[in-house]
Amino acid sequence: MSVAEKIKAIEDEMARTQRNKATEMHLGLLKAKLAKLRRELLTPAGGSGGGGGVGFDVAKTGVARIGFIGFPSVGKSSLMSKLTGTYSEVGAYEFTTLTTVPGVITYNGAKLQILDLPGILQAASDGKGRGRQVLAVARTCSLIYLVLDVLKPLTDKAVMERELEAVGIRLNKQPPHILFRKKERGGITMTNTVPLTKIDHDQVKAILSEYKIHNADISFKCDATIDDLIDVIEGNRIYIPAIYVLNKIDQISIEELDLIYKIPHAIPISAHHGWNFDELLGMTWDYLKLVRVYTKPKGKIPDYSTPVVLRNDKCTVEDFCNCIHRSILKEFGHALVWGSSCKYQGQKVGKEHVLTDEDVVQIVKKR
Repeated sequence: MSVAEKIKAIEDEMARTQRNKATEMHLGLLKAKLAKLRRELLTPAGGSGGGGGVGFDVAKTGVARIGFIGFPSVGKSSLMSKLTGTYSEVGAYEFTTLTTVPGVITYNGAKLQILDLPGILQAASDGKGRGRQVLAVARTCSLIYLVLDVLKPLTDKAVMERELEAVGIRLNKQPPHILFRKKERGGITMTNTVPLTKIDHDQVKAILSEYKIHNADISFKCDATIDDLIDVIEGNRIYIPAIYVLNKIDQISIEELDLIYKIPHAIPISAHHGWNFDELLGMTWDYLKLVRVYTKPKGKIPDYSTPVVLRNDKCTVEDFCNCIHRSILKEFGHALVWGSSCKYQGQKVGKEHVLTDEDVVQIVKKR
């Protein structure tokens, strides 16, 4: 039996099994087996890992990468062309785009790389329709646009989420706060700082046993689920923000548009007419969590035309200096900062000071 057939058999068994207290342990073990098989499917013995493939290996540029994922003929290429001015073949038939088409858009002074990926199909994570290569590129993105046709049922949304979950991509989630460490002896030591309502000690031991782990320390700092535990053990999950881009709103009524706005993380647009792009780009900026920092030469006004753009998890004065040139830190004495990150304007700070959006920084060299 092939790996794909084993996966299908486990999925069928999970679908047949009623979910209740008595079957929780069995379902948890099935989920662990499924995760192991999916890892095996995505990283076969040859070590190729279902990687980029011809036409998929695109050099990363800009401060962030945004991937367009969707079924064929939902308007990804039209949206790409309108946003970036980069030509991506458009047609009224499926699979117009057959390879990754890169483009760049500048927003708030930041260069953002856009990738128009070929349309995926159901079972893409199993390799159908070059889906494995498409999803492999998606794992390298800073943000994912899930492009949907507003005229088609939202079941498409659930299918795409399932395909991304299957390759270890977690959308709009934070990593579970679970500390896990293997050890040579001592058995399983489990602690928790919050009450666990979705998993118990026996289930934890059973899942670790499925992974042939018999000695480990595990500490739960959140009310975790079995899925969270499996994700931590696998250790290859990617947590990426996502926006559901609902295209073709020019073909629906105002009442239907009001309903779309109630969908979490969703934005309605019309790629054909260019409607609502400002709101889409504003939402994109918020989800990417980028920080603009302006430079100020000594005795001159700040340069507001070309900000230094940093990620919000790497936005210290040291990161700012490295982004301009690594040699700056060798002569760094201190920095003067104006903005919301300091207690008073023109505050003298060290390289560990954390900057916020639209701060102004002047670097002062050692004497």
